Amino acid sequence: MKTDIDIHNHAHFSFDLWLTLIKSHPEFKAKRVELFSSFFKIRKSIDEVARMVKYYDDLCNNMNELTGGNIDTFEMYLLILASLQVDIKEVNKEALKDFYIRSEELFLEYKPIIIFKNLHDFFKEIKDQGKTINILSNTGFIKGKTMRKFLMEENLDQYIDFHIYSDETHCSKPNPLIFQEVNKKINHKKLEKDQILHVGDNPIADYKGAKDFGFNAHLIKH
Repeated sequence: MKTDIDIHNHAHFSFDLWLTLIKSHPEFKAKRVELFSSFFKIRKSIDEVARMVKYYDDLCNNMNELTGGNIDTFEMYLLILASLQVDIKEVNKEALKDFYIRSEELFLEYKPIIIFKNLHDFFKEIKDQGKTINILSNTGFIKGKTMRKFLMEENLDQYIDFHIYSDETHCSKPNPLIFQEVNKKINHKKLEKDQILHVGDNPIADYKGAKDFGFNAHLIKH
């Protein structure tokens, strides 16, 4: 991936995660489907479970972008289970929590792959100039708390001044409220909005969302 990002004319850098800096491990999603199916004792084929997981992952992501809200991870689980004829009245919150813990363990075993070329060196270059960095990511099945653990394991957290995740703010890009969270957290630096660059791969959620708020934006093209 080209790192043709202008780091000299900006003072703060906001980065999307998925398909900007990282992508899923090639085995993770299939492993998660197997875990989901066995954990909840689903009486459908693995292929059907996989279809429903992908369908609701895409649907909830699109809904979050359109409404600017955030559908909770446990709500996503329940939608999938209901679509697979599981009686959700028999599913309690402790089971949902337990499954999340198991899926987090799986996620950290089959860790995402860093796709941004020389990411550690690039972040270090920004920090060496006395500039700051944040992560700004919409979340779905994987919560912000899990992404923090991953970034710590990858020794990337040392470069990141703060994290903002949609499950924690209850709003999703391109909602201006989530970009306002970035603005508030760096307010002590007294920066103008055009001194802040948001970098992401989504033309609507990342590029247009940031530009509409007043930030500069850089669109990652694959």
